[in-house]
Amino acid sequence: MAHAKKINWPIAISIGAIHVIALAAVIPALFSWSSFFLMIGLSIATCGIGISLSFHRSLTHRGLRLIKPFNYIAAFLGTLALQGGPVTWVATHRQHHAATDKEGDPHGADRGFFWSHCEWLIRNNDAVPNDAERARLAPDLYNDPIMMFLDKNSVLLQIALGVGLYFFGGLSAVIWGTFVRLTVMYHSTWLVNSASHMFGYRTYKTNDLSRNNWWVALLSWGEGWHNNHHAFQFSARHGLRWFEFDPIWLAIRGLAVVRIARDIKVPSLEMRQRLSLSSRA
Repeated sequence: MAHAKKINWPIAISIGAIHVIALAAVIPALFSWSSFFLMIGLSIATCGIGISLSFHRSLTHRGLRLIKPFNYIAAFLGTLALQGGPVTWVATHRQHHAATDKEGDPHGADRGFFWSHCEWLIRNNDAVPNDAERARLAPDLYNDPIMMFLDKNSVLLQIALGVGLYFFGGLSAVIWGTFVRLTVMYHSTWLVNSASHMFGYRTYKTNDLSRNNWWVALLSWGEGWHNNHHAFQFSARHGLRWFEFDPIWLAIRGLAVVRIARDIKVPSLEMRQRLSLSSRA
């Protein structure tokens, strides 16, 4: 049963240390506009392309297919978000959808905001898939040697990035490009699990607590249109109404033009009407 247990101190200390070190960004000597824009660019690459487009919409839900070289590049970028490698991330998210907001969900919102936001990570959590469960939940990635390499070496790859940033722009680049980036991107991702299961509106009938939340969508590259996503998990497009801004969907359309993305799935109007809670969808 997925009950909260003792604190997982190695994980808790690691996440806490990232947040504390990020506070060094307030030191004037460690600020530069180049480091700030470096952080923005790396955030787009690692969380926007890496997590939202690759790990979530492509690898987990198969809402689109990326040509093989770009598929691995995007998975590499997602690994640099330090939220677990592709196998771990995908298996955990598939488990979330298998038992959303009930027993067995690693970060079910039925257990409260703080649990679904980050407490699930810092406690020993039975619902987080172990190695055997990762092999069962994500066999497509578990049997891919490149994806497994990324999964097993996510921390080493992050350290290598930090070393590269130091030689590129000194300590300022490391603080902003690693610690500030990770802190901001952690919370934008975590808010999808917490706020988007508690605050917002529902357009479609689902057996969970998912909500469409505009401000989470702005912070998370369109992932905040979460009720849409839970209604149509296969869909590469999350913002389904004209005002639901979804930047990753725009990126997918651009990748389709240059034939990097293909087999793109979206729900038909009939499917949307069938699950709609009103006639507006």
